[in-house]
Amino acid sequence: MNRSRTRGSASAAVAAAVIAGLLTAAGPAAAAGPACEPGITVLPSLTGGPAGSVRAFGPDGLAVGSSAGLPAYWTADRQVHAVPMPEGFQEGTVTGVNAKGLMVGTVQSTAQGLPGAVFTYRIGAPSVQLITATSTQSGGGEVNDAGHVVALDGGVAKEWVNGTVVRELPVPADAHPSTVISAVNGINKRGDILGTAYTNYWDQDNDQIVSTTFPVVWPAGGYPTASLPVWTEGDWTVGTRATGIDDKGRVVGYEKLSYRDWQERKPAVWKRPYDALPTGPAPVAGYQHLTLDAISPGTNAVVGTAMTFVEGYANHVRAAYWPGAGATKALPHPAGATPDARSEAFAVSDDDRVGGSYWGWDGVGSGAVIWTCASRQAYTPQG
Repeated sequence: MNRSRTRGSASAAVAAAVIAGLLTAAGPAAAAGPACEPGITVLPSLTGGPAGSVRAFGPDGLAVGSSAGLPAYWTADRQVHAVPMPEGFQEGTVTGVNAKGLMVGTVQSTAQGLPGAVFTYRIGAPSVQLITATSTQSGGGEVNDAGHVVALDGGVAKEWVNGTVVRELPVPADAHPSTVISAVNGINKRGDILGTAYTNYWDQDNDQIVSTTFPVVWPAGGYPTASLPVWTEGDWTVGTRATGIDDKGRVVGYEKLSYRDWQERKPAVWKRPYDALPTGPAPVAGYQHLTLDAISPGTNAVVGTAMTFVEGYANHVRAAYWPGAGATKALPHPAGATPDARSEAFAVSDDDRVGGSYWGWDGVGSGAVIWTCASRQAYTPQG
C-alpha cells in the first residue's frame, strides 16, 4: 500500500538508533544514500499468535502493522506496543501512518462473517477512535500527511478529515451497474485516492458470468474517477488489484489468476493519465511470479513478493525490491536462515527502509521485519 512521504523522513540520528545491533546480511550492494547502513531487524512480537508484519513507516523510527493478530507499532528502540483494542473486537492491523503519527487500521471481530471497523489512533491515546460502521464490508484505511483518511465503510468508499466524512467516492461513471468498490488502497500527498473495483454479472446473450476486478483512481480536486485498464477482463478466475500510489500518481499492483492448482501473479504498473495497459518488471531471477505491494512516495522504489507455486501452493517466497527500472531483485534473509525460510515486503519509505514479514522455519525466528538501506542489500539470486 502507498505510504506517506514522512515515512521516509527519519533523521540520521534516529536511523542510527533503529539499526543499532542489526544483523548484517550478505548480498551484492546497490547504490544508496550515505545516511543509512544495511541491516535486517526481526522485530519482537506480542505474546501468542502469528508473528506479524510491518505495513507502514512513520516519523522518528516508527513502524506500524500487526503482531500476534493484533494492531501494533514499533518505536525507534525496536520495542513492540499494542494498540488498545475496542470492546467487541479480537483481531486487527495498523495499515497506515502519517508524518504526525496519526495511525489508521482495521479491527475485526471473530464472530461469523468477521465483521470489522476502521479506526484512527495516536500514541498515548487511551483507545482507538472507530470511524466506520461495523460491517463485513468495512476495512482498509490509509492516511496522508494532511490527515485525510480513506477507507471502506459498509461497502462505500469514503474520505474523512478530522473525523468527519467530506466525500463519498463513486464508482466510475462508465462502469457496469453491478460494479462495487471492494477496497481502498492508498492516498498520496496531493490527495489522489486509489481503490479496487469489482464487476460481476450474468451475460444472458452469451450465457456466461462476466467478472472483472480493476483499479480505480479518484483524483484530488473532484475530477472524474478513472478506471485503470487491465490485461484480462471478464474472466472470473482473474482479478487485478491495486496496492499503492505515489506522489506523482504512479500506481502499482498485480494481476492474480487463481483456479485450483493453476496460480499466477503478474506485476503491474500504471502511469497517468491511465489511458494505457499496465507494464511491469520481470520476476526475480529463479522465481516464476511477482506481486508489487507498495511504492515509495517519491523515489520510485517498489517492493513486493517473488514466488514460485508448486501444485497450487507458494512453496518458494521471497521479499522483492524493484528500483522502478531495470531488474527486480531479492532481499536477503537474516544470517543463518535456511532455504525454506520465507519473507514478504509490504512497505517502503523514501529513506530506503522496507518492511514486511519473515518466517524462520529453521528456528532463526519469525516476526515483522525491517530492512534498512534496502537498495544496497537487494541482489540477484544465483543458480
